[in-house]
Amino acid sequence: MNGPEIHLEFAPELHVFIPRARRTDTVRTATDGVSTLGHVVESLGVPLTEVGALVVDGREVPFAHVPSAGESVTVRTVARPQRVPGAPLRFLLDVHLGTLARRLRLLGVDTAYESTDIGDPALAARSAAERRVMLSRDRGLLRRRELWAGAFVYSTRPEEQLRDVLERFDPELFPWTRCTACNGVLREASKEDVAEQLEQGTHRTYDVFAQCGACGRAYWKGAHHEQLEAIVERALALRAERG
Repeated sequence: MNGPEIHLEFAPELHVFIPRARRTDTVRTATDGVSTLGHVVESLGVPLTEVGALVVDGREVPFAHVPSAGESVTVRTVARPQRVPGAPLRFLLDVHLGTLARRLRLLGVDTAYESTDIGDPALAARSAAERRVMLSRDRGLLRRRELWAGAFVYSTRPEEQLRDVLERFDPELFPWTRCTACNGVLREASKEDVAEQLEQGTHRTYDVFAQCGACGRAYWKGAHHEQLEAIVERALALRAERG
């Protein structure tokens, strides 16, 4: 692009995507009279999954708007909670977000997860086929047009990642109902049902079990239950705060 300039002001939350050398109050960039405003914003590093609205000289415009010279653009972030129309709220996470996937499943949120790197095209295709929101820190993946929907995971810390997803999408929570290993639905199980999975001490100490209806994995309130309970309690408290 080497035509007349437009001026863009980005919401503070979006500055993380803009190269440090260009992080000023107003970003000036050239237009070519053909590229859409959505394309211009993406060319500056901001995935459109993170853009809530584009406002040109005081009026909201679609991503397909073709900017003219001298326009002033305000790029807003996604409103929270974000609603994803047209399908039940379900997620798909890439290979780098395994801990977040397990924690979402712990809370009963339908969360698919790829434990191997299957590549961006396959992830985007699965997002579209299953109508799942793609969660990733890969900006290139989030720019793929075939995605059903997507969201950037801003933090590298699982605690902050989980809070961010819960605040952004406000999913319904059903703790202790999904298998953290495969996302299957849990059901009550007797000790006899899961006996061959239990060590002798566990068999002797515990009497209440659940089992995944998909992969058969057994669950009980073992040594790490207090840590898991704390994650659940924080998530429920956060949702209660939002009303």
